[in-house]
Amino acid sequence: MKSNKNTTVRMIRVLKLKVVFLLIGCCIACQNDDDQPQQDNAKKGFWLAADKGYVLEINDTKNTLFSINSTGCTILEDNLDFEASFGFPLDLDSPDELVGISKLSITTLKFERLADQSELCLPDQVFNTNDPKINFDYFWNLFNEYYAFFERRNVDWAQYKNMRAQITSENFYDILQELILLLNDGHVSISDESRGINISSGDVALLNRLNASLSGDLVIQSQEDYDTLYNRKLEIIASRYLKGEFEIDDQQKIAWGLLNDSTGYINSLEMQGFSTTEKTELEVLNTVLDRLMNDFKSAGISKLIIDMRFNGGGYDRVSLAIASRFANRERSVFSKKARLGAGFTESTSVAISPQGDFQFTGEIILLTSAITASAAEIFVLCLKDFPYVTIVGENTNGIFSDVLVHKLPNGAFVGLSNEVYEDAQGTIYEGVGIGPKETDMVPLFSNSDFIEEKDSGIDRALEILNN
Repeated sequence: MKSNKNTTVRMIRVLKLKVVFLLIGCCIACQNDDDQPQQDNAKKGFWLAADKGYVLEINDTKNTLFSINSTGCTILEDNLDFEASFGFPLDLDSPDELVGISKLSITTLKFERLADQSELCLPDQVFNTNDPKINFDYFWNLFNEYYAFFERRNVDWAQYKNMRAQITSENFYDILQELILLLNDGHVSISDESRGINISSGDVALLNRLNASLSGDLVIQSQEDYDTLYNRKLEIIASRYLKGEFEIDDQQKIAWGLLNDSTGYINSLEMQGFSTTEKTELEVLNTVLDRLMNDFKSAGISKLIIDMRFNGGGYDRVSLAIASRFANRERSVFSKKARLGAGFTESTSVAISPQGDFQFTGEIILLTSAITASAAEIFVLCLKDFPYVTIVGENTNGIFSDVLVHKLPNGAFVGLSNEVYEDAQGTIYEGVGIGPKETDMVPLFSNSDFIEEKDSGIDRALEILNN
């Protein structure tokens, strides 16, 4: 392995969101000319994605995406460009169905043709107002109709509907924050850039978990404190355990090296951002994975530690691509479904199979923490049942769903969880995360680790591998 002593591994400042449709600030006007394919005319009209709460209007001049619920609707994106906003095109699957399939998230977006404009989104129901009570109604109904985890997160949402009577312009965001904090869901958020509002439901609980084994001057009280401990932990791993000898991809998303002659180490920092060129994310990722796996094959390692403790997520298909390099056979790993009214959509099953010229299927220790979130948890979901994988560390964050984006009448964006992920046995880990058995519980941050400049998670992993 070549030396990377001067390379700083880029930290993750916040948990990464698996956003279904990244609609904020990415509008590109649709092109309409005589050279468009004939099927574009067949797309004209109104379309409904009921499980997402979206109505799409396609006409001669532009495409408009509406956010809907029983209160009414807002314009989520005007002059919509399908591929620029969704990240993938919408194509006619039949005369009455538009379908888009994401290349990076395990998402299929289906719109069904409406005979006429949705009764929930008639012209006089399109809101554009700062009225706090209308905005509260819209907010409450968004969650009431699309959020998937009230029961799992022990929240009786119905009892908070009467808070409408308390709402004023002055306390509007205070009350919304109070409500979303009840959910303790890192994939629930409110963002209103014009008013400097950025609220995340899971921040308080995450901070409490990270501070559980810290005391005195090491307690995290600010972003700067967190950054300091995060970077210090990575420095200890690089210097003490890898002796400054490791490889890292060009975008500093994944690092790897040898802990000793028989044991390899991988630190996966993000499930996104591998490509900054015309090459696709997965093309670049697979090139990196080929390098990584070839290095381990050449080194002849028999044991491996995969560190997901610093990984806040990204794209599901990045997680699947990495997981496939450790699969010994094809197997179903999880399924997902979205809330639809009082029930759910049909489940989509996901399987992985061995990929690449070489797969490592020796003994693996998988390190996890409270920071391990979203798409990083999908990776853990894939590997947890492999007979040669042992989890060490802490329970993952417990936020698996993609983030469904909606827009309030005042222009604020709301993200919420409306998808349920189940493992191959039907178990749901939302809200609790996936973790090790009690004897292998090791905190990511602890006073003793920083004082002694060690990593108890890696120490425990090596202890298991050497027994």
